[in-house]
Amino acid sequence: MSTTVKELFRAQPVVLAPMAGVTDAAFRGAVSSYGAALVYSEMVASKELLSDRKGAALRFRNTQAGTRIAIQLAGRDPNVLAEAALMAEAEGALLIDINMGCPAKKVVGGLCGSALMREPQLARELVRAVVKAVSVPVTVKMRLGWDDADRNAPTLAKALQEEGVQAFAVHGRTRAQFYDGCADWQFIGEVKSAVSVPVLANGDVTTAANAIQILKDSGADGVMVGRGAFGRPWAIAQMQAAVRGQSIPPDPSSAERWQTALTHYHAALEHYGVELGRRVVRKHLGWYAERAGASRSLRTALVRSIDPEFLLAQLASGRSAEEEFEEAA
Repeated sequence: MSTTVKELFRAQPVVLAPMAGVTDAAFRGAVSSYGAALVYSEMVASKELLSDRKGAALRFRNTQAGTRIAIQLAGRDPNVLAEAALMAEAEGALLIDINMGCPAKKVVGGLCGSALMREPQLARELVRAVVKAVSVPVTVKMRLGWDDADRNAPTLAKALQEEGVQAFAVHGRTRAQFYDGCADWQFIGEVKSAVSVPVLANGDVTTAANAIQILKDSGADGVMVGRGAFGRPWAIAQMQAAVRGQSIPPDPSSAERWQTALTHYHAALEHYGVELGRRVVRKHLGWYAERAGASRSLRTALVRSIDPEFLLAQLASGRSAEEEFEEAA
């Protein structure tokens, strides 16, 4: 790539995090529509990609023209991960990200994700294989460590930089914490001090003020936003403006929020097909409704409806959420 990773994150200091089952093509398109220039794919298991290329490749495809994507892969076999990385590169990945941070039991049970932080030698072998296989930059997302007794992120990051990793994203919790407690933004700074490549700080970033503070506390080069973007695809652009010292765009109007939800709904159906798309997009509709301050009954109606398009369209027309729900019920 002509732009270096440092230049990329200098230009795009706030990015959408990779989240399994969340950052699919439809959601990435919604985030990109508000101006985000770089978004991460949901995690893709390398073995799954090789065994079901057509199905797994759905996770790479974008619905928003011009979207630049970093593709995140999970696995623990260097050869398999390298082959999957080649496929991801062929699909247009701007970066290949290796998952060493997912705390989910299913992932850790397969000795992938954050379990790799307990196997630093294997982690090095994985990075070495992928760096050798692809021409695009390789990055790693990790946690602080397995638990508080082994916060090894700084030493592991230093070792992985030696193998060719060009940037890190660090979630400010250990695997043992899952998502409990508060993210330790200051400890992310120890990772930043240990390496000379860009570090993105992640964890508990839900507002523009959070984005500014996590950079101050960690000294990181940028911010990776996960759950803070649920139901708020415009939040990335707001945080981006904040950390650049620019005027923060206002929250969208109620009608615009619902129009975004409706466009997202259509994109999901187009991407997955009607039946699967309706199931996949339900959680997003619930998040949009929650962020809009809708009543529980309206949230339930959107999530459980077989075809919520009519209600979404009426809400997007500017009608009051409660008024429209009463008429549609």
